[in-house]
Amino acid sequence: MHRNRNAKIVATLGPASADRETIQALFEAGADVFRLNFSHGTQEDHKQRLDTIRAIERHAGRPIGVLLDLQGPKLRLGTFAKGPIMLAEGASFRLDLNTDKPGDQTRAPMPHPEIFNALEVGTDLLVDDGRVRLRVESFGPDFAETRVIAGGAVSDRKGVNVPGVVLPLSALTEKDRSDLDYGLTLGIDWIALSFVQRPEDIVEIKSIVKGRARIVAKLEKPAAILSLDAIVAETDAVMVARGDLGVEMPPEQVPAIQKRIVRACREAGKPVIVATQMLESMVTAPVPTRAEASDVATAIYDGADAVMLSAESASGKYPVEAVCMMNSIIAQTEADPYYREAIKASQTTHIPVPSDAIGVAVRSVAELLNVAAVVAYTSSGYSALRMARERPQAPIIGMTPRRAVARQLALTWGVYPVLCHDVQDVLEMSDWACETAKKEGLGKTGDTIVVSAGVPFNTSGTTNLMRIAQIG
Repeated sequence: MHRNRNAKIVATLGPASADRETIQALFEAGADVFRLNFSHGTQEDHKQRLDTIRAIERHAGRPIGVLLDLQGPKLRLGTFAKGPIMLAEGASFRLDLNTDKPGDQTRAPMPHPEIFNALEVGTDLLVDDGRVRLRVESFGPDFAETRVIAGGAVSDRKGVNVPGVVLPLSALTEKDRSDLDYGLTLGIDWIALSFVQRPEDIVEIKSIVKGRARIVAKLEKPAAILSLDAIVAETDAVMVARGDLGVEMPPEQVPAIQKRIVRACREAGKPVIVATQMLESMVTAPVPTRAEASDVATAIYDGADAVMLSAESASGKYPVEAVCMMNSIIAQTEADPYYREAIKASQTTHIPVPSDAIGVAVRSVAELLNVAAVVAYTSSGYSALRMARERPQAPIIGMTPRRAVARQLALTWGVYPVLCHDVQDVLEMSDWACETAKKEGLGKTGDTIVVSAGVPFNTSGTTNLMRIAQIG
């Protein structure tokens, strides 16, 4: 089931898409990877959905990726004595650690000592996704006196954001650690880490995962953007979490940040997902706005590996229609002659290593000979990732003997993952690649393919071979 497009679709599952019939329809409509959002639902809910995905995978005979999205720390106010209060611009308002005393018009509990430990005079605190803005005038280890800069209603348990400040807390809560352990026992392919502020956050989760899954760094904090290159170097993939970025940064800065992140990931050859509010109106409407369609297309023109649906597929009225629409937008965009021009113009620089040399050679040969397919034989996924970095115009068949790697490659631009057996020599690899391209409908007798691999076989990171073959 080749999608006839390069960019991938990540669809979030939820109440609107929990049953076998809907998940099957989402897959057939174009979903390549399913996201399990552990901010909602129980572990058992997510296990049932994962079991359904694996059953669909067995029936379809095509690897399907599954991404577990950890909730991350949630910084919130405490409760109020008399329900919502209205804060007027210019008013004084105190925040403290006293959770025994409910909030009122002049103060509120905020049970997060790590916030107070990181404050400075002039720091802004954003309440309820930035609807209310407080500016710190003085503070101590257990309190902050603030001035209301932007007023509004505040009620129990509203979220608090602290933009521009690196908070001294782990990106993993106790709930996250439990969910992570549970997901790893189920065989999850990708783990999305929320609240990433620095590369050390990625190091921490990798020390727990120990290679059992790949890591997606969710970039939703301004502090993460300051360490972008270091985070990209440490992680396996990146998600542009535009919703939270838009809360903690001026919205007009988010488009440029998105392009910067996509370019950094393309430079490193790491998959990048553009997420949040892509087809938001389809939560309640059967068609998107023209601006939303343009937003998705922009991510595709930039060369993003994947675009993601959140509420649209998880809790909206039209989950299948949303995937169909995203699939259609991607296909239309990639069919535009300017798309190839844009991809070529945004080609990143290379480093003088064998894998990049092979990648450049394969892309050039594929274009010169107009090959039917590019085949990356890979045990770790590395060869396929380096090939995808080049954005060749021919489809990439990612052949791997490891089921987990095949599922992980479902997220990568242009890669059609295929599970195969171990090969012993170059001739067997070429024959098997030709047979696979023909079997999967990506080539016919007489067509030319280009094969890349690493020798010795089954050794990660050794892409050093290119072979031109003809399908018999």
